[in-house]
Amino acid sequence: MTHCLNPNCLKPDNPDCDRFCLSCGSLLWLKERYIALQLLGQGGFGRTFIGSDRHLPTSPPCVIKQLDLQLGNLEIQNKAIALFEQEALHLQNLGIHPQIPTLFAYFQQEGQFYLVQEYVDGETLDPDLWQQGGDLEGKTWQLLQDILPILQFVGDRNVVHRDIKPANIIQRRDGKFVLIDFGISRVLTNTALMGGATIVGTPGFMAPEQLYGKVLPASDLYSLGVTCVNLLTGLEADELYDPVTEQWLWRDRLPPDTKISPKLSKILNSLLYPSLRQRSSSAAAVLRAMGVSASPPTTIKPKVRVRRSSSMAKKTVVSNPRSQNPLKKRVLIDYTQLKQLLSRRRWKEADAETRAILCQLVGKPAIAYLDNSEIAKLPCRDLNAIDSLWFKSSKGKFGFGVQAQIYNEVGGEYNLFCDRVNWTVHRSSNEENSLIFSLRAPAGHLPSRCWVSGYHWWKHAEIMAKRVVECSH
Repeated sequence: MTHCLNPNCLKPDNPDCDRFCLSCGSLLWLKERYIALQLLGQGGFGRTFIGSDRHLPTSPPCVIKQLDLQLGNLEIQNKAIALFEQEALHLQNLGIHPQIPTLFAYFQQEGQFYLVQEYVDGETLDPDLWQQGGDLEGKTWQLLQDILPILQFVGDRNVVHRDIKPANIIQRRDGKFVLIDFGISRVLTNTALMGGATIVGTPGFMAPEQLYGKVLPASDLYSLGVTCVNLLTGLEADELYDPVTEQWLWRDRLPPDTKISPKLSKILNSLLYPSLRQRSSSAAAVLRAMGVSASPPTTIKPKVRVRRSSSMAKKTVVSNPRSQNPLKKRVLIDYTQLKQLLSRRRWKEADAETRAILCQLVGKPAIAYLDNSEIAKLPCRDLNAIDSLWFKSSKGKFGFGVQAQIYNEVGGEYNLFCDRVNWTVHRSSNEENSLIFSLRAPAGHLPSRCWVSGYHWWKHAEIMAKRVVECSH
Protein backbone atom coordinates (compact mmCIF):
# COMPACT_ATOMS: atom_id res chain seq x y z
CA MET A 1 0.00 0.00 0.00
CA THR A 2 1.03 3.59 -0.64
CA HIS A 3 0.29 6.04 2.19
CA CYS A 4 -1.12 9.47 1.38
CA LEU A 5 1.03 12.35 2.64
CA ASN A 6 -1.85 14.79 3.07
CA PRO A 7 -2.16 15.23 6.88
CA ASN A 8 -5.91 15.81 6.52
CA CYS A 9 -6.67 12.73 4.42
CA LEU A 10 -9.29 10.50 6.05
CA LYS A 11 -8.43 7.31 4.14
CA PRO A 12 -4.68 7.48 3.40
CA ASP A 13 -4.07 3.88 2.23
CA ASN A 14 -3.93 3.41 -1.55
CA PRO A 15 -2.96 0.64 -4.01
CA ASP A 16 0.73 0.60 -4.92
CA CYS A 17 0.31 1.63 -8.57
CA ASP A 18 -1.82 4.73 -7.96
CA ARG A 19 -0.33 8.18 -8.54
CA PHE A 20 -3.06 10.11 -6.74
CA CYS A 21 -4.87 9.40 -3.49
CA LEU A 22 -8.25 7.75 -4.05
CA SER A 23 -9.68 9.60 -1.05
CA CYS A 24 -8.42 13.19 -1.28
CA GLY A 25 -6.79 13.38 -4.72
CA SER A 26 -3.33 14.40 -3.42
CA LEU A 27 -0.20 13.42 -5.35
CA LEU A 28 1.32 10.27 -3.79
CA TRP A 29 4.76 10.47 -5.40
CA LEU A 30 7.46 12.80 -4.07
CA LYS A 31 9.73 14.27 -6.77
CA GLU A 32 8.56 11.45 -9.11
CA ARG A 33 10.66 9.12 -6.99
CA TYR A 34 9.75 8.50 -3.33
CA ILE A 35 6.57 6.98 -1.93
CA ALA A 36 5.45 6.56 1.68
CA LEU A 37 4.52 3.02 2.69
CA GLN A 38 3.77 3.16 6.40
CA LEU A 39 3.39 5.84 9.07
CA LEU A 40 6.07 5.40 11.74
CA GLY A 41 5.14 8.23 14.08
CA GLN A 42 3.99 11.82 14.38
CA GLY A 43 4.55 14.74 16.69
CA GLY A 44 4.49 18.49 16.92
CA PHE A 45 6.92 18.94 14.01
CA GLY A 46 5.36 16.60 11.49
CA ARG A 47 5.30 12.93 10.59
CA THR A 48 7.76 10.15 9.78
CA PHE A 49 7.16 7.34 7.29
CA ILE A 50 8.90 4.24 6.05
CA GLY A 51 9.25 4.86 2.34
CA SER A 52 10.62 3.43 -0.86
CA ASP A 53 12.72 4.83 -3.71
CA ARG A 54 11.04 3.96 -7.02
CA HIS A 55 14.25 4.63 -8.98
CA LEU A 56 16.13 1.76 -7.37
CA PRO A 57 15.33 -1.72 -8.67
CA THR A 58 15.55 -3.46 -5.30
CA SER A 59 13.34 -0.79 -3.67
CA PRO A 60 15.18 -0.62 -0.31
CA PRO A 61 13.41 1.14 2.55
CA CYS A 62 14.13 4.73 3.44
CA VAL A 63 12.74 7.19 5.99
CA ILE A 64 10.64 10.13 4.81
CA LYS A 65 10.27 13.02 7.26
CA GLN A 66 7.47 15.47 6.56
CA LEU A 67 8.07 18.72 8.45
CA ASP A 68 5.03 20.81 9.32
CA LEU A 69 6.42 24.31 9.83
CA GLN A 70 3.15 26.26 9.81
CA LEU A 71 4.65 28.95 7.57
CA GLY A 72 3.13 32.44 7.70
CA ASN A 73 4.16 35.41 5.56
CA LEU A 74 6.62 35.35 2.67
CA GLU A 75 9.52 36.74 4.74
CA ILE A 76 9.21 33.92 7.28
CA GLN A 77 8.87 31.37 4.49
CA ASN A 78 12.08 32.55 2.80
CA LYS A 79 13.96 32.48 6.11
CA ALA A 80 12.70 28.97 6.85
CA ILE A 81 13.73 27.75 3.40
CA ALA A 82 17.24 29.17 3.86
CA LEU A 83 17.57 27.49 7.26
CA PHE A 84 16.15 24.26 5.87
CA GLU A 85 18.88 24.11 3.24
CA GLN A 86 21.56 25.09 5.74
CA GLU A 87 20.58 22.38 8.21
CA ALA A 88 20.17 19.81 5.43
CA LEU A 89 23.76 20.47 4.36
CA HIS A 90 24.86 19.77 7.95
CA LEU A 91 23.02 16.46 7.82
CA GLN A 92 24.65 15.64 4.48
CA ASN A 93 28.12 16.15 5.93
CA LEU A 94 27.34 14.21 9.11
CA GLY A 95 25.78 11.28 7.24
CA ILE A 96 29.16 9.97 6.12
CA HIS A 97 29.63 8.60 9.66
CA PRO A 98 28.64 4.89 9.77
CA GLN A 99 26.43 5.49 12.84
CA ILE A 100 24.53 8.53 11.57
CA PRO A 101 21.77 8.06 8.95
CA THR A 102 22.69 9.22 5.44
CA LEU A 103 20.66 12.07 3.96
CA PHE A 104 19.42 11.20 0.43
CA ALA A 105 17.27 14.21 -0.47
CA TYR A 106 15.60 17.36 0.82
CA PHE A 107 12.93 19.42 -0.93
CA GLN A 108 9.58 21.16 -0.66
CA GLN A 109 6.44 19.89 -2.32
CA GLU A 110 2.84 21.14 -2.04
CA GLY A 111 3.70 23.41 0.88
CA GLN A 112 5.46 20.70 2.93
CA PHE A 113 9.18 20.26 3.64
CA TYR A 114 10.64 16.78 3.24
CA LEU A 115 13.82 14.96 4.21
CA VAL A 116 14.60 11.49 2.85
CA GLN A 117 17.13 9.56 4.94
CA GLU A 118 18.65 6.14 5.32
CA TYR A 119 16.43 3.64 7.13
CA VAL A 120 18.09 2.11 10.21
CA ASP A 121 16.89 -1.42 10.88
CA GLY A 122 16.73 -1.68 14.66
CA GLU A 123 14.94 -0.55 17.81
CA THR A 124 14.99 2.78 19.64
CA LEU A 125 16.16 2.44 23.23
CA ASP A 126 13.57 1.95 25.95
CA PRO A 127 14.32 1.79 29.71
CA ASP A 128 11.93 -1.14 30.27
CA LEU A 129 13.54 -3.26 27.54
CA TRP A 130 17.07 -2.11 28.48
CA GLN A 131 16.79 -3.77 31.89
CA GLN A 132 15.89 -7.16 30.44
CA GLY A 133 18.62 -9.74 30.10
CA GLY A 134 20.93 -8.40 32.81
CA ASP A 135 24.48 -7.03 32.50
CA LEU A 136 23.33 -3.42 32.75
CA GLU A 137 26.89 -2.23 33.26
CA GLY A 138 28.19 -4.01 30.15
CA LYS A 139 25.42 -2.59 27.99
CA THR A 140 26.02 0.90 29.35
CA TRP A 141 29.75 0.70 28.60
CA GLN A 142 28.90 -0.38 25.05
CA LEU A 143 26.49 2.54 24.68
CA LEU A 144 29.13 5.02 25.83
CA GLN A 145 31.82 3.49 23.61
CA ASP A 146 29.50 3.77 20.58
CA ILE A 147 27.93 7.20 21.15
CA LEU A 148 30.93 9.17 22.45
CA PRO A 149 32.95 8.76 19.20
CA ILE A 150 29.88 10.00 17.30
CA LEU A 151 29.77 13.09 19.54
CA GLN A 152 33.48 13.61 18.98
CA PHE A 153 32.89 13.38 15.21
CA VAL A 154 30.03 15.93 15.18
CA GLY A 155 31.84 18.18 17.66
CA ASP A 156 34.84 18.36 15.34
CA ARG A 157 32.41 19.75 12.76
CA ASN A 158 31.01 22.36 15.18
CA VAL A 159 27.66 20.59 15.50
CA VAL A 160 25.76 19.98 18.74
CA HIS A 161 22.93 17.43 18.62
CA ARG A 162 20.87 19.18 21.37
CA ASP A 163 18.37 16.38 21.99
CA ILE A 164 20.10 13.16 23.03
CA LYS A 165 17.67 10.77 24.72
CA PRO A 166 16.76 7.07 24.42
CA ALA A 167 14.18 7.76 21.71
CA ASN A 168 16.91 9.28 19.50
CA ILE A 169 19.26 6.28 19.73
CA ILE A 170 18.64 3.11 17.69
CA GLN A 171 20.38 -0.20 18.30
CA ARG A 172 20.91 -1.82 14.92
CA ARG A 173 20.54 -5.54 14.30
CA ASP A 174 24.34 -5.85 14.43
CA GLY A 175 24.31 -4.41 17.97
CA LYS A 176 25.79 -1.01 17.08
CA PHE A 177 24.12 2.15 18.34
CA VAL A 178 23.08 4.85 15.85
CA LEU A 179 22.35 8.49 16.72
CA ILE A 180 19.33 9.91 14.89
CA ASP A 181 17.29 13.14 14.66
CA PHE A 182 19.79 15.99 14.50
CA GLY A 183 17.02 18.48 15.08
CA ILE A 184 16.42 20.14 11.73
CA SER A 185 12.70 20.51 12.48
CA ARG A 186 13.34 21.93 15.94
CA VAL A 187 15.90 24.41 14.61
CA LEU A 188 13.56 25.58 11.87
CA THR A 189 10.55 25.90 14.16
CA ASN A 190 12.32 27.60 17.04
CA THR A 191 14.55 29.89 15.01
CA ALA A 192 12.71 30.74 11.81
CA LEU A 193 9.23 30.94 13.25
CA MET A 194 9.80 32.15 16.80
CA GLY A 195 12.88 34.33 16.24
CA GLY A 196 16.32 33.96 17.77
CA ALA A 197 18.02 30.94 19.32
CA THR A 198 15.35 29.67 21.66
CA ILE A 199 15.28 26.50 23.75
CA VAL A 200 15.80 23.28 21.82
CA GLY A 201 15.71 19.93 23.59
CA THR A 202 13.62 17.61 25.77
CA PRO A 203 12.87 18.58 29.40
CA GLY A 204 14.61 16.25 31.81
CA PHE A 205 17.40 15.44 29.35
CA MET A 206 18.52 19.03 28.64
CA ALA A 207 21.64 20.47 30.23
CA PRO A 208 20.95 23.50 32.50
CA GLU A 209 22.61 25.93 30.08
CA GLN A 210 20.14 24.91 27.35
CA LEU A 211 17.36 26.52 29.35
CA TYR A 212 19.06 29.85 28.55
CA GLY A 213 19.53 29.09 24.85
CA LYS A 214 23.23 28.18 25.23
CA VAL A 215 24.48 24.92 23.71
CA LEU A 216 27.99 23.47 23.78
CA PRO A 217 29.47 20.01 23.12
CA ALA A 218 29.32 19.51 26.89
CA SER A 219 25.53 19.93 26.64
CA ASP A 220 25.32 16.71 24.62
CA LEU A 221 27.51 14.95 27.19
CA TYR A 222 25.08 15.93 29.96
CA SER A 223 22.13 14.55 27.95
CA LEU A 224 24.05 11.33 27.31
CA GLY A 225 24.65 10.99 31.06
CA VAL A 226 20.94 11.48 31.78
CA THR A 227 20.14 8.92 29.07
CA CYS A 228 22.40 6.36 30.74
CA VAL A 229 20.93 6.75 34.24
CA ASN A 230 17.41 6.73 32.77
CA LEU A 231 18.18 3.38 31.13
CA LEU A 232 19.90 1.98 34.24
CA THR A 233 17.10 2.89 36.65
CA GLY A 234 14.01 3.05 34.47
CA LEU A 235 13.16 6.35 36.17
CA GLU A 236 12.67 9.85 34.82
CA ALA A 237 14.95 12.77 35.67
CA ASP A 238 12.59 14.30 38.22
CA GLU A 239 12.82 11.09 40.24
CA LEU A 240 16.62 11.04 40.16
CA TYR A 241 17.70 14.67 40.47
CA ASP A 242 17.56 16.65 43.73
CA PRO A 243 17.25 20.35 42.79
CA VAL A 244 18.03 21.44 46.36
CA THR A 245 21.45 19.77 46.55
CA GLU A 246 21.90 19.81 42.73
CA GLN A 247 22.87 16.14 42.81
CA TRP A 248 21.86 13.09 40.83
CA LEU A 249 20.83 10.26 43.18
CA TRP A 250 20.69 7.58 40.53
CA ARG A 251 22.80 4.99 42.38
CA ASP A 252 20.19 4.83 45.14
CA ARG A 253 17.48 4.01 42.58
CA LEU A 254 19.10 1.10 40.73
CA PRO A 255 17.08 -2.13 40.39
CA PRO A 256 17.66 -4.71 43.16
CA ASP A 257 20.88 -6.72 42.90
CA THR A 258 22.28 -4.38 40.24
CA LYS A 259 25.97 -3.62 40.77
CA ILE A 260 27.66 -0.69 39.04
CA SER A 261 31.43 -0.38 39.27
CA PRO A 262 33.09 2.72 40.77
CA LYS A 263 34.72 3.39 37.39
CA LEU A 264 31.41 3.57 35.52
CA SER A 265 29.89 5.66 38.34
CA LYS A 266 32.76 8.12 38.06
CA ILE A 267 32.33 8.42 34.29
CA LEU A 268 28.58 8.97 34.52
CA ASN A 269 28.92 11.50 37.33
CA SER A 270 31.47 13.42 35.25
CA LEU A 271 28.79 13.81 32.59
CA LEU A 272 26.05 14.84 35.01
CA TYR A 273 27.56 17.86 36.76
CA PRO A 274 25.16 20.82 36.35
CA SER A 275 28.18 23.15 36.40
CA LEU A 276 30.08 23.44 33.13
CA ARG A 277 33.28 23.97 35.11
CA GLN A 278 33.00 20.52 36.67
CA ARG A 279 31.45 18.62 33.76
CA SER A 280 33.55 16.84 31.14
CA SER A 281 34.06 19.28 28.30
CA SER A 282 34.56 16.95 25.33
CA ALA A 283 33.77 13.44 24.17
CA ALA A 284 37.48 12.87 23.56
CA ALA A 285 38.23 13.64 27.22
CA VAL A 286 35.60 11.14 28.40
CA LEU A 287 36.95 8.47 26.07
CA ARG A 288 40.45 9.01 27.44
CA ALA A 289 39.11 8.66 30.98
CA MET A 290 37.51 5.38 29.91
CA GLY A 291 40.79 4.19 28.46
CA VAL A 292 39.40 4.14 24.91
CA SER A 293 41.34 5.53 21.98
CA ALA A 294 39.72 8.78 20.78
CA SER A 295 40.11 8.19 17.04
CA PRO A 296 37.98 8.91 13.95
CA PRO A 297 35.64 6.16 12.67
CA THR A 298 37.42 3.34 10.89
CA THR A 299 34.79 3.25 8.15
CA ILE A 300 33.40 6.29 6.39
CA LYS A 301 30.34 5.91 4.14
CA PRO A 302 30.77 7.28 0.62
CA LYS A 303 29.25 10.72 0.31
CA VAL A 304 25.85 10.54 -1.33
CA ARG A 305 24.90 13.09 -3.94
CA VAL A 306 21.92 14.69 -2.26
CA ARG A 307 18.91 15.56 -4.38
CA ARG A 308 17.56 19.02 -3.66
CA SER A 309 14.95 21.22 -5.26
CA SER A 310 16.23 24.62 -6.35
CA SER A 311 12.77 25.79 -7.36
CA MET A 312 10.31 25.42 -4.51
CA ALA A 313 7.34 26.52 -6.61
CA LYS A 314 7.89 24.17 -9.55
CA LYS A 315 5.07 21.69 -10.18
CA THR A 316 5.83 17.98 -10.18
CA VAL A 317 5.45 16.20 -13.52
CA VAL A 318 4.26 12.61 -13.10
CA SER A 319 5.79 9.93 -15.30
CA ASN A 320 4.57 6.39 -15.92
CA PRO A 321 4.33 4.45 -12.64
CA ARG A 322 6.02 1.18 -11.86
CA SER A 323 4.26 -1.46 -9.84
CA GLN A 324 5.69 -1.68 -6.33
CA ASN A 325 5.78 -4.57 -3.93
CA PRO A 326 4.79 -3.64 -0.37
CA LEU A 327 7.67 -3.51 2.08
CA LYS A 328 8.02 -6.81 3.89
CA LYS A 329 9.33 -6.09 7.37
CA ARG A 330 8.59 -6.53 11.03
CA VAL A 331 5.44 -4.77 12.22
CA LEU A 332 6.30 -1.64 14.19
CA ILE A 333 4.21 -1.22 17.33
CA ASP A 334 3.58 1.96 19.32
CA TYR A 335 3.41 0.94 23.00
CA THR A 336 2.60 4.42 24.32
CA GLN A 337 -1.11 3.72 24.84
CA LEU A 338 -0.50 0.40 26.62
CA LYS A 339 2.15 1.94 28.83
CA GLN A 340 -0.14 4.81 29.84
CA LEU A 341 -3.11 2.54 30.56
CA LEU A 342 -1.00 0.22 32.72
CA SER A 343 0.66 3.09 34.59
CA ARG A 344 -2.84 4.34 35.49
CA ARG A 345 -3.94 0.80 36.44
CA ARG A 346 -6.73 0.80 33.92
CA TRP A 347 -6.41 -2.98 33.64
CA LYS A 348 -9.49 -3.70 31.52
CA GLU A 349 -8.57 -1.19 28.83
CA ALA A 350 -4.94 -2.37 28.94
CA ASP A 351 -6.17 -5.93 28.42
CA ALA A 352 -8.09 -4.83 25.32
CA GLU A 353 -5.06 -2.87 24.05
CA THR A 354 -2.88 -5.97 24.54
CA ARG A 355 -5.28 -7.98 22.41
CA ALA A 356 -5.22 -5.31 19.71
CA ILE A 357 -1.39 -5.33 19.66
CA LEU A 358 -1.17 -9.12 19.44
CA CYS A 359 -3.64 -9.12 16.57
CA GLN A 360 -1.71 -6.34 14.84
CA LEU A 361 1.49 -8.38 15.09
CA VAL A 362 -0.06 -11.18 13.02
CA GLY A 363 -1.91 -8.84 10.65
CA LYS A 364 -5.42 -9.32 12.02
CA PRO A 365 -8.13 -6.85 13.11
CA ALA A 366 -7.96 -5.59 16.71
CA ILE A 367 -10.74 -7.86 18.00
CA ALA A 368 -9.78 -11.03 16.12
CA TYR A 369 -8.38 -14.25 17.61
CA LEU A 370 -4.99 -15.96 17.34
CA ASP A 371 -4.46 -19.67 16.84
CA ASN A 372 -1.58 -21.65 18.30
CA SER A 373 0.59 -21.45 15.19
CA GLU A 374 0.36 -17.65 15.33
CA ILE A 375 1.11 -17.57 19.07
CA ALA A 376 4.25 -19.62 18.47
CA LYS A 377 5.51 -17.03 15.97
CA LEU A 378 4.93 -13.87 18.01
CA PRO A 379 8.11 -11.72 17.76
CA CYS A 380 10.28 -11.94 20.87
CA ARG A 381 10.93 -8.21 21.04
CA ASP A 382 7.22 -7.42 21.15
CA LEU A 383 6.34 -10.30 23.46
CA ASN A 384 9.05 -9.17 25.87
CA ALA A 385 7.90 -5.56 25.64
CA ILE A 386 4.28 -6.43 26.49
CA ASP A 387 5.32 -8.77 29.28
CA SER A 388 7.71 -6.21 30.78
CA LEU A 389 5.06 -3.48 30.85
CA TRP A 390 2.50 -5.74 32.56
CA PHE A 391 5.04 -7.15 35.02
CA LYS A 392 6.43 -3.78 36.03
CA SER A 393 3.06 -2.01 36.33
CA SER A 394 1.59 -4.80 38.46
CA LYS A 395 4.73 -5.10 40.62
CA GLY A 396 5.35 -8.66 39.42
CA LYS A 397 1.77 -9.97 39.62
CA PHE A 398 0.65 -10.01 35.97
CA GLY A 399 2.22 -10.81 32.61
CA PHE A 400 2.94 -13.66 30.21
CA GLY A 401 6.09 -14.57 32.12
CA VAL A 402 4.14 -15.01 35.36
CA GLN A 403 1.60 -17.19 33.55
CA ALA A 404 4.37 -19.31 32.02
CA GLN A 405 5.97 -19.82 35.44
CA ILE A 406 2.64 -20.93 36.94
CA TYR A 407 1.98 -23.29 34.03
CA ASN A 408 5.35 -24.95 34.55
CA GLU A 409 4.86 -25.13 38.33
CA VAL A 410 1.66 -27.18 37.90
CA GLY A 411 3.41 -29.55 35.49
CA GLY A 412 1.53 -28.39 32.42
CA GLU A 413 -1.86 -29.44 33.80
CA TYR A 414 -4.28 -26.98 32.23
CA ASN A 415 -7.03 -27.56 34.79
CA LEU A 416 -4.62 -26.78 37.64
CA PHE A 417 -3.28 -23.78 35.75
CA CYS A 418 -6.77 -22.32 35.29
CA ASP A 419 -7.49 -22.89 38.97
CA ARG A 420 -4.31 -21.01 39.97
CA VAL A 421 -4.97 -17.98 37.73
CA ASN A 422 -8.76 -18.09 38.34
CA TRP A 423 -9.86 -18.74 34.76
CA THR A 424 -12.71 -21.02 33.68
CA VAL A 425 -11.48 -24.30 32.21
CA HIS A 426 -14.00 -24.40 29.39
CA ARG A 427 -14.96 -21.66 26.97
CA SER A 428 -17.87 -19.57 28.12
CA SER A 429 -19.80 -16.63 26.65
CA ASN A 430 -19.55 -15.15 30.14
CA GLU A 431 -15.74 -15.28 30.17
CA GLU A 432 -15.13 -11.53 30.24
CA ASN A 433 -17.58 -11.02 33.10
CA SER A 434 -15.63 -13.51 35.22
CA LEU A 435 -12.38 -11.56 34.91
CA ILE A 436 -11.08 -9.43 37.78
CA PHE A 437 -9.53 -6.20 36.53
CA SER A 438 -7.69 -5.19 39.68
CA LEU A 439 -4.65 -6.11 41.74
CA ARG A 440 -6.94 -8.23 43.92
CA ALA A 441 -6.90 -10.83 41.14
CA PRO A 442 -4.66 -13.90 41.57
CA ALA A 443 -1.15 -13.84 40.14
CA GLY A 444 -1.18 -14.50 36.39
CA HIS A 445 -4.87 -13.59 36.00
CA LEU A 446 -4.01 -10.88 33.46
CA PRO A 447 -3.54 -10.39 30.56
CA SER A 448 -6.64 -12.46 29.84
CA ARG A 449 -6.90 -15.10 27.10
CA CYS A 450 -9.70 -13.28 25.25
CA TRP A 451 -7.45 -13.03 22.17
CA VAL A 452 -7.05 -16.81 21.83
CA SER A 453 -9.19 -18.73 19.35
CA GLY A 454 -11.71 -20.87 21.23
CA TYR A 455 -10.66 -24.02 19.39
CA HIS A 456 -7.04 -23.51 20.61
CA TRP A 457 -7.90 -22.30 24.11
CA TRP A 458 -6.87 -25.38 26.06
CA LYS A 459 -3.44 -25.56 24.35
CA HIS A 460 -2.47 -21.89 24.26
CA ALA A 461 -0.91 -21.86 27.75
CA GLU A 462 1.64 -24.49 26.74
CA ILE A 463 2.48 -22.73 23.46
CA MET A 464 2.80 -19.36 25.18
CA ALA A 465 4.92 -20.79 28.01
CA LYS A 466 7.34 -22.26 25.48
CA ARG A 467 7.45 -19.00 23.52
CA VAL A 468 8.16 -16.96 26.66
CA VAL A 469 11.05 -19.30 27.56
CA GLU A 470 12.44 -19.06 24.01
CA CYS A 471 12.23 -15.27 24.07
CA SER A 472 13.96 -15.00 27.43
CA HIS A 473 17.14 -16.62 26.09
